[in-house]
Amino acid sequence: EVQLQASGGGLVQAGGSLRLSCAASGFTFGNFAIGWFRQAPGKEREGVACMSRSDGSTYYADSVKGRFTISADNAKNTVYLQMSSLKPDDTAVYYCAASPPWGGAYYHCRGHMDLWGQGTEVTVSS
Repeated sequence: EVQLQASGGGLVQAGGSLRLSCAASGFTFGNFAIGWFRQAPGKEREGVACMSRSDGSTYYADSVKGRFTISADNAKNTVYLQMSSLKPDDTAVYYCAASPPWGGAYYHCRGHMDLWGQGTEVTVSS
């Protein structure tokens, strides 16, 4: 079965750090585009960080630039989102997603993904 399994969410104080993981099964990330999205209560889903491994491009939303880092471990077939200097505004359900690389990272971070994982909740307290 092809799926993505996200984990690593939790409760953290403002200024703290968390690392989210997204393990793929049933396929290998290979040259896929991969990314992290989030949706806060009452808000639209937002592309947070994406990478298109076919052209090496990465994209970060302005709201997380300099604080979040997306990376991938080929051996573990896992994608990570390292989040630091967390703010209450980062509170959301975070989703990982993947797609064949139809475009660059920015294109895919606009939601053009074919496979979505279940969410993992991140709560940042002030």
